[in-house]
Amino acid sequence: MAKTPRTQPQSNAPVGDDQRRLLTEDRVLAVLAQGQMEERGLLPYSSNYSFLVTLRGDELELPGVYKPRRGENPLWDFPTGTLCQREVAAYEISAALGWNLVPPTVLRDGTRGIGSVQFFIECDPDIHYFSKQEDARFALPLRQLSLFDFLVNNADRKSGHCLFGADERMWAIDHGICFHSEYKLRSVIWEFSEQPIAPDLLDDLERMQATLADPTSELSCALSKLLSRAERAALCGRLERLLALAHHPSPPPHQRNFPWPPI
Repeated sequence: MAKTPRTQPQSNAPVGDDQRRLLTEDRVLAVLAQGQMEERGLLPYSSNYSFLVTLRGDELELPGVYKPRRGENPLWDFPTGTLCQREVAAYEISAALGWNLVPPTVLRDGTRGIGSVQFFIECDPDIHYFSKQEDARFALPLRQLSLFDFLVNNADRKSGHCLFGADERMWAIDHGICFHSEYKLRSVIWEFSEQPIAPDLLDDLERMQATLADPTSELSCALSKLLSRAERAALCGRLERLLALAHHPSPPPHQRNFPWPPI
């Protein structure tokens, strides 16, 4: 992997006000997938190579985070070269649930080969989950995220992986080590443990179950290209367990349940 200077995101990364009216999800996904890519610099503090990029389409110029497959550090418990696929699978699950926790993300060929490209969220890096966990405005998305992380089997939900954008929305990022077929959940979000899952969230989960049961559904077809058969089966098993228990998961005893570092 060629060395690139590590930089903070460029000042021109956020989308201009004159373009915000064009930011429908479909348009963003199209530009992420097909736009001309230009690297702006290597993002700091990442365990894998992550690049701030600009994607240019016919009408839109968007900032993105590009994680090329060949910039992934090998892990003993995840198949080599699959982290970028897991990033995209997490977006597909978030979108299918209608919770929109994960920024639009695609898998594409970029300046350094195949990788995930995610819409860059403009935010204050000093504001994260620990800063907002008592803020009532984020009670619902945090409850959703608690269930989402169990569902995708997130092995690394740090506080800093919760971004609070200029639009006052919470976004969840960094899902490269999700979807393992064995239980791997490590999270800082456990305050909802054993609380009943709200009825509307249970409805969302039940719809997801029906969608996954159909092998011809758009979601099933997408996941079949991103995850192994065993990983997809384990995902369905976790979903079934959530619906059967009908309460938020709790940390198992005698197991490492928190990521390190927590932020």
